[in-house]
Amino acid sequence: MTERLPGPGYPAPAKLNLFLHVVGRRADGYHLLQSAFTLIDRADQLRFAVRSDGQIRRLSDLPDVPPEADLVVRAARALQAACGTSLGADIELDKALPLGGGLGGGSSDAATTLVVLNRLWGARLTRAQLQAIGGGLGADVPFFVFGENAWVEGVGERLTPLTIPSSWYLVLQPPVAVPTAAIFGAPELTRDSEPLKIQDFSALLGAGRLRNDLEPVVTARYPVVAEHLAWLGRVGGGRVTGSGACVFARFGDRAAAEQALASLPETKKGFVAQGMDVHPLRDL
Repeated sequence: MTERLPGPGYPAPAKLNLFLHVVGRRADGYHLLQSAFTLIDRADQLRFAVRSDGQIRRLSDLPDVPPEADLVVRAARALQAACGTSLGADIELDKALPLGGGLGGGSSDAATTLVVLNRLWGARLTRAQLQAIGGGLGADVPFFVFGENAWVEGVGERLTPLTIPSSWYLVLQPPVAVPTAAIFGAPELTRDSEPLKIQDFSALLGAGRLRNDLEPVVTARYPVVAEHLAWLGRVGGGRVTGSGACVFARFGDRAAAEQALASLPETKKGFVAQGMDVHPLRDL
C-alpha cells in the first residue's frame, strides 16, 4: 500500500451460493445456472477519490492481480466508457475476502465500484444500466448491483428477489485458490441438472436437501477442500460455495455458529457471518 485515502470506506460484501445447479450449456460455451445467492456481512472495503484527469489508479497492492486485470479497474473504465465522463478516480481496496474462494469478492468489489462512482461522477445511470455493464465484467457482478438476495438463473443475469430465513453461517477458508474456469471446464461436471422451482426452495433449504453441482469436481481436484467439508459435516453439514474453495454451514442463530467455530482446529481458518437481506449500498 503506497497511499491511504481519507473518508469513509464503502463495503463490498460476500455472497454464498445456498445451492448451485448447472442446467445446461449454451452454444457459445457459457453454462446455464440456477442458484440462490445470499449476502453475508463479511466484506471488502473500498475508498475512492475523484480525479479530474480521467486516470483510474488502484492504490493498493494485490498479489498476483495486476491493475489491468483487476475487476475494480475494469469496472471503473467500463463506467467511464458508458457515461462518457472525463473524470477518473483513485481507488483503495482493503481485502478481507479470499481470492478464488467462491465468495464473489472480485465481483462484489466491481459492483461497489460501479455503484459508488456512478454517484461520485454524477453519471445518473440506472440500476439496470449498471447491471448490464456488470454483466460484461463477470457473471456475479449484476447480483451485487441488484443489491438483495436473489434467485439466479441464466448466466447470472436473470435475478428474482428471494426471501431467505434469518441465518448465521460458519465459513471455512481452505488454503487454496480454485480457478472457476477450470471447474466449469471439467469434462466430468454434471451439466443437465433438473431445474428447481422457486416455490420449493424454502422447504428444501430447511430439510438440508440442496446441493452444489460443482462440489464433486472441486473436492476431487482439491483434497484440502474435501477435508474442510468433511470437518463441517461433523458440526452441522456443509457445502461448497460457488466454485470454491470456501465451504460453509448454515445455523439458525449466532451462538450455534460461534460454538462450531470455537471447535475449529488451529490448522483451519474460518469466520462467522450473518446473512443480510439487502446490500448496504442498495439505496445509494
